[in-house]
Amino acid sequence: MFEIRFTETVAAPAEKVWQVLLDTAHYAEWNPFIVACESSFVVGEPIVMQVQLLPSRCISQTETIRANTAAEYLEYGIQLPLGLLASSRQHRLTALDDDSCRYESVFILRGALSPLVRLLLGKHLARGFQGMTRGLVRRAEALT
Repeated sequence: MFEIRFTETVAAPAEKVWQVLLDTAHYAEWNPFIVACESSFVVGEPIVMQVQLLPSRCISQTETIRANTAAEYLEYGIQLPLGLLASSRQHRLTALDDDSCRYESVFILRGALSPLVRLLLGKHLARGFQGMTRGLVRRAEALT
């Protein structure tokens, strides 16, 4: 198993952070990792992302929405056959008070290929998820 986790306190209500997270039309303005994204965010439906994994390369990644609890939890991922690779991308929001929340970014990779993915792309994935986390916090706070 391979896991990347970042947690930040945000000086914005959970609802504002959620709004930024689901406003995919503006991802390119604040998100250095997922530069374009389309999804209805309905469980079972796809999320199609353009991911800036390497500085010189943007890749298309399609995953499936697994859970969506407004202003609290969003999860999506992939599941390859034979247990080769499974991912879970989680966004968790916890209200601390009316004007602040905790945002937790979690990425979990399991399966026979996860050690190889970690070896080849682990530092790029960590840098990308950290950039997205920081960008989300800055954007939500700026809009508050």
